[in-house]
Amino acid sequence: MKKILEKIRTSIKEEMKVFEKQFFSIIKSKIPLIDQITHYIIHRKGKQIRPMFVFLIAKMLGKTQKKTYHTASLIELIHTATLVHDDVIDNSNLRRGVSSINAIWKNKIAVLTGDYLLSKSLLLATNNNYHDLLKIVCKTMKDMSEGELLQMEKSKKLNITESTYNKIVYHKTASLIAASCEGGARSVNADENTVLKMRKFGILTGIAFQIKDDLFDYASEHKNLIGKPIGIDLKEKKITLPLIYAIRNASQEDQKWILDSIKNFDEKKKQKIISYVKQSGGLEYAHQKMMKLRNNALKILEHYPECTIKKSLKTMVNFIVERNR
Repeated sequence: MKKILEKIRTSIKEEMKVFEKQFFSIIKSKIPLIDQITHYIIHRKGKQIRPMFVFLIAKMLGKTQKKTYHTASLIELIHTATLVHDDVIDNSNLRRGVSSINAIWKNKIAVLTGDYLLSKSLLLATNNNYHDLLKIVCKTMKDMSEGELLQMEKSKKLNITESTYNKIVYHKTASLIAASCEGGARSVNADENTVLKMRKFGILTGIAFQIKDDLFDYASEHKNLIGKPIGIDLKEKKITLPLIYAIRNASQEDQKWILDSIKNFDEKKKQKIISYVKQSGGLEYAHQKMMKLRNNALKILEHYPECTIKKSLKTMVNFIVERNR
Protein backbone atom coordinates (compact mmCIF):
# COMPACT_ATOMS: atom_id res chain seq x y z
CA MET A 1 0.00 0.00 0.00
CA LYS A 2 2.86 2.38 0.82
CA LYS A 3 4.33 1.76 -2.63
CA ILE A 4 1.03 2.78 -4.25
CA LEU A 5 1.06 6.12 -2.43
CA GLU A 6 4.70 6.67 -3.38
CA LYS A 7 3.81 5.96 -7.01
CA ILE A 8 1.00 8.54 -6.87
CA ARG A 9 3.33 11.09 -5.28
CA THR A 10 5.83 10.81 -8.15
CA SER A 11 3.45 12.75 -10.42
CA ILE A 12 3.36 15.62 -7.89
CA LYS A 13 6.81 15.07 -6.36
CA GLU A 14 8.08 18.63 -6.77
CA GLU A 15 4.80 20.15 -5.62
CA MET A 16 4.77 18.05 -2.45
CA LYS A 17 8.39 18.94 -1.72
CA VAL A 18 7.64 22.67 -1.95
CA PHE A 19 4.40 22.24 0.01
CA GLU A 20 6.13 20.48 2.92
CA LYS A 21 8.74 23.22 3.15
CA GLN A 22 6.09 25.95 3.05
CA PHE A 23 3.84 24.18 5.55
CA PHE A 24 6.71 23.96 8.06
CA SER A 25 7.34 27.69 7.59
CA ILE A 26 3.64 28.56 7.99
CA ILE A 27 3.14 26.77 11.32
CA LYS A 28 6.35 28.13 12.88
CA SER A 29 5.95 30.41 15.87
CA LYS A 30 8.13 32.70 18.00
CA ILE A 31 6.63 31.03 21.06
CA PRO A 32 9.08 28.20 22.00
CA LEU A 33 6.34 25.84 23.27
CA ILE A 34 4.30 26.16 20.06
CA ASP A 35 7.43 25.66 17.98
CA GLN A 36 8.30 22.53 19.97
CA ILE A 37 4.83 21.08 19.40
CA THR A 38 4.68 21.96 15.69
CA HIS A 39 8.10 20.34 15.19
CA TYR A 40 6.64 17.21 16.76
CA ILE A 41 3.63 17.39 14.42
CA ILE A 42 5.82 17.79 11.33
CA HIS A 43 7.97 14.79 12.17
CA ARG A 44 4.99 12.45 12.58
CA LYS A 45 3.17 13.48 9.40
CA GLY A 46 0.58 11.10 7.97
CA LYS A 47 -0.19 10.06 4.40
CA GLN A 48 -1.03 13.67 3.38
CA ILE A 49 -3.89 12.44 1.21
CA ARG A 50 -5.77 15.76 1.33
CA PRO A 51 -2.97 18.03 0.05
CA MET A 52 -2.25 15.37 -2.57
CA PHE A 53 -5.83 15.72 -3.79
CA VAL A 54 -5.34 19.50 -4.01
CA PHE A 55 -2.31 19.14 -6.28
CA LEU A 56 -3.70 16.29 -8.38
CA ILE A 57 -6.95 18.16 -9.11
CA ALA A 58 -5.10 21.41 -9.80
CA LYS A 59 -2.63 19.75 -12.20
CA MET A 60 -5.35 17.85 -14.02
CA LEU A 61 -7.27 21.09 -14.64
CA GLY A 62 -4.43 23.56 -15.14
CA LYS A 63 -1.06 24.71 -13.85
CA THR A 64 -0.26 24.86 -10.13
CA GLN A 65 0.04 28.38 -8.77
CA LYS A 66 0.97 30.09 -5.51
CA LYS A 67 -2.69 29.79 -4.53
CA THR A 68 -2.54 26.00 -5.04
CA TYR A 69 0.26 25.66 -2.48
CA HIS A 70 -1.63 27.88 -0.06
CA THR A 71 -4.77 25.79 -0.58
CA ALA A 72 -2.87 22.61 0.28
CA SER A 73 -1.54 24.25 3.46
CA LEU A 74 -5.01 25.52 4.43
CA ILE A 75 -6.44 22.04 4.12
CA GLU A 76 -3.59 20.39 6.02
CA LEU A 77 -3.84 22.99 8.81
CA ILE A 78 -7.54 22.19 9.27
CA HIS A 79 -6.91 18.45 9.10
CA THR A 80 -4.07 18.56 11.63
CA ALA A 81 -6.05 20.80 13.99
CA THR A 82 -9.06 18.47 13.94
CA LEU A 83 -6.85 15.45 14.66
CA VAL A 84 -5.37 17.23 17.69
CA HIS A 85 -8.85 18.15 18.93
CA ASP A 86 -10.22 14.65 18.19
CA ASP A 87 -7.56 13.06 20.40
CA VAL A 88 -8.67 15.28 23.28
CA ILE A 89 -12.35 14.50 22.66
CA ASP A 90 -11.66 10.74 22.42
CA ASN A 91 -9.17 10.84 25.31
CA SER A 92 -6.71 9.07 23.01
CA ASN A 93 -3.05 8.79 23.97
CA LEU A 94 -1.91 7.52 20.58
CA ARG A 95 -2.05 8.91 17.05
CA ARG A 96 -0.63 6.79 14.20
CA GLY A 97 1.10 4.58 16.73
CA VAL A 98 2.93 7.38 18.58
CA SER A 99 2.03 9.58 21.54
CA SER A 100 -0.65 12.18 20.83
CA ILE A 101 -0.21 15.88 21.62
CA ASN A 102 -2.55 15.64 24.62
CA ALA A 103 -0.67 12.61 25.96
CA ILE A 104 2.58 14.60 26.09
CA TRP A 105 1.44 18.18 26.78
CA LYS A 106 -2.03 17.51 28.32
CA ASN A 107 -5.48 18.56 27.14
CA LYS A 108 -5.36 22.34 27.66
CA ILE A 109 -2.24 22.77 25.57
CA ALA A 110 -3.56 20.33 22.93
CA VAL A 111 -6.83 22.28 22.55
CA LEU A 112 -4.96 25.58 22.24
CA THR A 113 -2.56 24.03 19.71
CA GLY A 114 -5.54 22.96 17.59
CA ASP A 115 -6.95 26.49 17.88
CA TYR A 116 -3.57 27.93 16.84
CA LEU A 117 -3.50 25.77 13.70
CA LEU A 118 -7.08 26.73 12.79
CA SER A 119 -6.26 30.43 13.24
CA LYS A 120 -3.25 29.97 10.94
CA SER A 121 -5.54 28.60 8.22
CA LEU A 122 -7.86 31.60 8.50
CA LEU A 123 -4.93 34.05 8.45
CA LEU A 124 -3.43 32.39 5.39
CA ALA A 125 -6.71 32.91 3.52
CA THR A 126 -7.38 36.48 4.71
CA ASN A 127 -3.78 37.74 4.33
CA ASN A 128 -3.84 36.68 0.67
CA ASN A 129 -7.40 37.88 -0.01
CA TYR A 130 -8.58 34.36 -0.91
CA HIS A 131 -12.24 35.06 -0.20
CA ASP A 132 -13.33 31.92 -2.05
CA LEU A 133 -10.98 29.75 0.01
CA LEU A 134 -11.99 31.52 3.23
CA LYS A 135 -15.59 30.54 2.52
CA ILE A 136 -14.52 26.92 1.95
CA VAL A 137 -12.48 26.89 5.16
CA CYS A 138 -15.27 28.33 7.33
CA LYS A 139 -17.93 26.06 5.85
CA THR A 140 -15.73 22.98 6.29
CA MET A 141 -14.92 23.82 9.92
CA LYS A 142 -18.64 24.32 10.59
CA ASP A 143 -19.54 21.04 8.85
CA MET A 144 -16.93 19.03 10.75
CA SER A 145 -18.03 20.44 14.11
CA GLU A 146 -21.69 19.73 13.32
CA GLY A 147 -20.83 16.18 12.26
CA GLU A 148 -18.96 15.47 15.48
CA LEU A 149 -21.77 16.88 17.63
CA LEU A 150 -24.46 15.03 15.65
CA GLN A 151 -22.59 11.77 16.11
CA MET A 152 -22.26 12.39 19.86
CA GLU A 153 -25.97 13.15 20.15
CA LYS A 154 -27.06 10.08 18.19
CA SER A 155 -24.53 7.75 19.82
CA LYS A 156 -26.05 8.46 23.22
CA LYS A 157 -29.46 7.29 21.99
CA LEU A 158 -28.08 4.57 19.67
CA ASN A 159 -30.69 5.46 17.04
CA ILE A 160 -28.59 6.21 13.96
CA THR A 161 -30.34 5.44 10.67
CA GLU A 162 -28.48 5.13 7.37
CA SER A 163 -29.72 8.60 6.43
CA THR A 164 -28.28 10.08 9.63
CA TYR A 165 -25.08 8.10 9.12
CA ASN A 166 -24.68 9.60 5.64
CA LYS A 167 -25.12 13.09 7.11
CA ILE A 168 -22.53 12.43 9.84
CA VAL A 169 -20.01 10.98 7.40
CA TYR A 170 -20.43 13.84 4.95
CA HIS A 171 -19.87 16.42 7.68
CA LYS A 172 -17.09 14.66 9.62
CA THR A 173 -14.99 13.15 6.83
CA ALA A 174 -16.14 13.84 3.29
CA SER A 175 -16.46 17.61 3.73
CA LEU A 176 -12.68 18.07 4.12
CA ILE A 177 -11.82 15.85 1.15
CA ALA A 178 -14.49 17.72 -0.85
CA ALA A 179 -12.86 21.00 0.23
CA SER A 180 -9.48 19.67 -0.95
CA CYS A 181 -10.84 18.90 -4.41
CA GLU A 182 -12.89 22.08 -4.68
CA GLY A 183 -9.97 24.16 -3.43
CA GLY A 184 -7.59 22.54 -5.92
CA ALA A 185 -9.97 23.45 -8.76
CA ARG A 186 -10.50 27.02 -7.56
CA SER A 187 -6.75 27.54 -7.15
CA VAL A 188 -6.27 27.22 -10.93
CA ASN A 189 -9.34 29.32 -11.78
CA ALA A 190 -11.49 26.44 -13.06
CA ASP A 191 -15.01 27.38 -14.15
CA GLU A 192 -17.84 26.99 -11.63
CA ASN A 193 -19.29 23.87 -13.25
CA THR A 194 -15.91 22.13 -13.05
CA VAL A 195 -15.43 23.28 -9.44
CA LEU A 196 -18.77 21.73 -8.44
CA LYS A 197 -17.90 18.49 -10.25
CA MET A 198 -14.62 18.28 -8.35
CA ARG A 199 -16.43 18.92 -5.07
CA LYS A 200 -18.87 16.11 -5.88
CA PHE A 201 -15.89 13.88 -6.70
CA GLY A 202 -14.45 14.71 -3.28
CA ILE A 203 -17.73 13.97 -1.48
CA LEU A 204 -18.07 10.54 -3.10
CA THR A 205 -14.43 9.69 -2.40
CA GLY A 206 -14.67 10.99 1.17
CA ILE A 207 -17.71 8.88 2.05
CA ALA A 208 -16.01 5.81 0.54
CA PHE A 209 -12.95 6.64 2.68
CA GLN A 210 -15.04 6.59 5.86
CA ILE A 211 -16.84 3.36 4.97
CA LYS A 212 -13.42 1.72 4.52
CA ASP A 213 -12.53 2.90 8.03
CA ASP A 214 -15.81 1.40 9.28
CA LEU A 215 -14.88 -1.96 7.79
CA PHE A 216 -11.52 -1.95 9.61
CA ASP A 217 -13.43 -2.22 12.89
CA TYR A 218 -14.49 -5.75 11.93
CA ALA A 219 -11.35 -7.00 10.15
CA SER A 220 -9.16 -8.61 12.79
CA GLU A 221 -6.40 -9.43 10.33
CA HIS A 222 -5.70 -5.69 10.03
CA LYS A 223 -5.31 -5.11 13.77
CA ASN A 224 -1.61 -4.32 13.67
CA LEU A 225 -1.74 -2.45 10.36
CA ILE A 226 -4.31 0.20 11.14
CA GLY A 227 -2.93 1.03 14.57
CA LYS A 228 -6.23 0.84 16.48
CA PRO A 229 -7.91 -1.99 18.38
CA ILE A 230 -10.62 -3.94 16.58
CA GLY A 231 -14.11 -3.04 17.80
CA ILE A 232 -13.09 0.43 19.05
CA ASP A 233 -16.07 2.00 17.23
CA LEU A 234 -18.41 -0.38 19.05
CA LYS A 235 -16.76 0.39 22.36
CA GLU A 236 -17.20 4.12 21.75
CA LYS A 237 -20.84 3.48 20.73
CA LYS A 238 -20.26 4.72 17.18
CA ILE A 239 -22.96 3.17 15.00
CA THR A 240 -21.32 2.55 11.63
CA LEU A 241 -22.73 1.28 8.34
CA PRO A 242 -22.17 -2.50 8.80
CA LEU A 243 -23.90 -2.32 12.20
CA ILE A 244 -26.76 -0.17 10.86
CA TYR A 245 -27.45 -2.81 8.19
CA ALA A 246 -27.34 -5.64 10.77
CA ILE A 247 -29.74 -3.84 13.14
CA ARG A 248 -32.11 -2.88 10.32
CA ASN A 249 -32.43 -6.50 9.20
CA ALA A 250 -32.52 -8.08 12.66
CA SER A 251 -35.58 -9.33 14.53
CA GLN A 252 -36.90 -7.13 17.35
CA GLU A 253 -35.40 -9.52 19.86
CA ASP A 254 -31.95 -9.38 18.20
CA GLN A 255 -32.15 -5.60 17.84
CA LYS A 256 -32.75 -5.29 21.57
CA TRP A 257 -29.85 -7.67 22.30
CA ILE A 258 -27.44 -5.73 20.05
CA LEU A 259 -28.33 -2.33 21.53
CA ASP A 260 -28.21 -3.66 25.11
CA SER A 261 -24.82 -5.24 24.38
CA ILE A 262 -23.44 -1.92 23.11
CA LYS A 263 -24.84 -0.05 26.12
CA ASN A 264 -23.26 -2.59 28.50
CA PHE A 265 -20.16 -3.24 26.43
CA ASP A 266 -17.41 -5.75 27.27
CA GLU A 267 -14.91 -7.86 25.29
CA LYS A 268 -17.13 -10.96 25.24
CA LYS A 269 -20.09 -9.00 23.87
CA LYS A 270 -17.83 -7.31 21.35
CA GLN A 271 -16.92 -10.61 19.70
CA LYS A 272 -20.56 -11.68 19.59
CA ILE A 273 -21.65 -8.40 17.96
CA ILE A 274 -18.84 -8.60 15.40
CA SER A 275 -19.81 -12.18 14.54
CA TYR A 276 -23.48 -11.19 14.23
CA VAL A 277 -22.70 -8.27 11.91
CA LYS A 278 -20.54 -10.50 9.72
CA GLN A 279 -23.21 -13.22 9.52
CA SER A 280 -25.94 -10.67 8.75
CA GLY A 281 -24.17 -9.50 5.60
CA GLY A 282 -23.34 -6.08 7.08
CA LEU A 283 -19.76 -6.09 5.77
CA GLU A 284 -20.86 -7.06 2.25
CA TYR A 285 -23.49 -4.32 2.25
CA ALA A 286 -21.00 -1.65 3.35
CA HIS A 287 -18.42 -2.89 0.84
CA GLN A 288 -20.94 -2.75 -2.02
CA LYS A 289 -21.93 0.80 -1.11
CA MET A 290 -18.27 1.81 -0.89
CA MET A 291 -17.54 0.38 -4.36
CA LYS A 292 -20.59 2.14 -5.82
CA LEU A 293 -19.30 5.44 -4.46
CA ARG A 294 -15.87 4.69 -5.92
CA ASN A 295 -17.36 3.92 -9.33
CA ASN A 296 -19.41 7.13 -9.31
CA ALA A 297 -16.32 9.14 -8.39
CA LEU A 298 -14.34 7.55 -11.24
CA LYS A 299 -17.20 8.34 -13.68
CA ILE A 300 -16.71 12.05 -12.99
CA LEU A 301 -13.09 11.77 -14.12
CA GLU A 302 -14.14 10.17 -17.44
CA HIS A 303 -15.04 13.64 -18.75
CA TYR A 304 -11.40 14.78 -18.62
CA PRO A 305 -8.54 13.96 -21.04
CA GLU A 306 -6.31 11.00 -20.25
CA CYS A 307 -2.98 12.01 -18.72
CA THR A 308 -0.54 10.90 -16.04
CA ILE A 309 -2.20 13.08 -13.40
CA LYS A 310 -5.67 11.71 -14.15
CA LYS A 311 -4.25 8.19 -13.89
CA SER A 312 -2.77 9.11 -10.48
CA LEU A 313 -6.15 10.47 -9.35
CA LYS A 314 -7.86 7.22 -10.34
CA THR A 315 -5.16 5.27 -8.51
CA MET A 316 -5.78 7.43 -5.43
CA VAL A 317 -9.50 6.62 -5.46
CA ASN A 318 -8.73 2.91 -5.76
CA PHE A 319 -6.12 3.18 -3.00
CA ILE A 320 -8.73 4.64 -0.65
CA VAL A 321 -11.02 1.61 -0.99
CA GLU A 322 -8.22 -1.00 -1.12
CA ARG A 323 -5.87 0.32 1.62
CA ASN A 324 -5.08 -1.75 4.67
CA ARG A 325 -4.54 1.16 7.06
